[in-house]
Amino acid sequence: MEDVQGNLVEQDESDGCDKPSGLPFNPRLRSTRLQIQRSSVCSRAYFVVVMVFFHVYILNVIALLLYVHYNNGPGDLVSGDESSSPPVRDSESNLPHPAPTSRELHVEDYSQSFRLPRIEGIRVGHVQQVSLVPDRTHEMKTLSLKPLLFEIPGFLSEEECRLVVQLAQLKGLMDSQTTPPSQGQEESNQPLLTLSTEEVFSLLDLNQDGFLQKQEIVSHSRSQDGTWLSPDNLRQILTSLEACPEGMLTLGDFRRVYDVSQRPGRQRIGKLHSQFKQRSKHTWLYQGPGSHHVLHTLRNRVISLTRLPSALVELSEPLQVIRYEHGDFSHAHHDSSPSHSETTCAHTRLAGNTSALTEVSCRYLTVLFYLSSTEEGGETTFPVADNRTYEEQALVQNGVDLTDTQETCGRGNLRIKPTAGTAVLWYNHLSDGRGWMGELDEYSLHGDCPVRRGVKWVANSWVNVDPDYQQQARYQRLVAQRHQAKSGMEDHYQSLSHSDLHQDL
Repeated sequence: MEDVQGNLVEQDESDGCDKPSGLPFNPRLRSTRLQIQRSSVCSRAYFVVVMVFFHVYILNVIALLLYVHYNNGPGDLVSGDESSSPPVRDSESNLPHPAPTSRELHVEDYSQSFRLPRIEGIRVGHVQQVSLVPDRTHEMKTLSLKPLLFEIPGFLSEEECRLVVQLAQLKGLMDSQTTPPSQGQEESNQPLLTLSTEEVFSLLDLNQDGFLQKQEIVSHSRSQDGTWLSPDNLRQILTSLEACPEGMLTLGDFRRVYDVSQRPGRQRIGKLHSQFKQRSKHTWLYQGPGSHHVLHTLRNRVISLTRLPSALVELSEPLQVIRYEHGDFSHAHHDSSPSHSETTCAHTRLAGNTSALTEVSCRYLTVLFYLSSTEEGGETTFPVADNRTYEEQALVQNGVDLTDTQETCGRGNLRIKPTAGTAVLWYNHLSDGRGWMGELDEYSLHGDCPVRRGVKWVANSWVNVDPDYQQQARYQRLVAQRHQAKSGMEDHYQSLSHSDLHQDL
């Protein structure tokens, strides 16, 4: 009770200090003033809480926008030299890239992240619509799933086919024939000289110390004429060399490796390439800046069809035009090559491994254009398309080689008759499961049947991709730097007037 009374006294005293002099005390006025003070305190606290929540919300929105920007925005193809897997996007985002319109290569394409999209085959016979030119759609039919192969009728018009043929004739065609040997002659891939194992060892042993080092073997790696060493021999020799603790091969070690590699059963590997024969004429047509508008349009159409980044298509090989006359053919072969540690891609040799043994073709896909129709023969054959399994030994049945299109063209699983304007697309490599190029698709084995009547004109458009993602990135950065330097020099000289040049002279 005393505490309560003391509080009441303090309140009265304080109230007394606040009351103006000369006015009577009004209890209702006092209670009203106290309520106003409490309400203002609550309002300030509520305002502070609201402002805190508002700032937190703004910060969260900014953080979310930054996260989306740095995860989905343009980035480098690779981050330095770190080994990181390429970005993979949903299939729904694989829209065709716009066709290049400037006269120069798209330098900005080299700094954009990308992957290698693949067209879905669905099933054999499936037809899907593709948009390649304005105000028109093309039908693309799945012909095979192994390899993934499509046919697009009407890809080129008759006038475009005729112009490409005329450009090839103006450029001039060269013979591309490796005719098979006549009876009683050795095959063209056989050694010109018969060398013993000791003689091969002596040729490789440059310093004649009785041992083979890696550098001595690598120095002979570019002898690709098949006179006495094949890429398969080199691969087996190097494998044995790396297995030796001393890092050297003696004559005895070399004899065991070389003699085994020379056995007939062991030489089946790579036989398709070593025994490849064809008879035709061909030329190459440049499709870059300054080329004929039809060639430029054709390349842009390939970009739209494949949905690949334009930089890859622009930096690939020129367009190859081939003429097959009566009796001309090509045996079954692969357009691309399997990748090994001792090989490097020919198109990335600018940034390649100088110690690589051989340069090989790295062609992710092939787009074949029929520029003319044939009256009889000249079909493109895929001997093992959609086979349940693939084995090289199975290509020879009852003494008949299915890769020999001269004799067994009619036995191929799939044959495509040449029709002017039709395009055929197939993938030479499988996907590695992460959006990049994987192993060679062995089912892409194909050849050309002999032309019986008429003339066959075709064109090949290859898209080159290095299986090594980092290597492809280094190559494109190098090309981009050279392109920028070249453009800078051109701009510098174009900015000089005639008077300036006269004064400098």
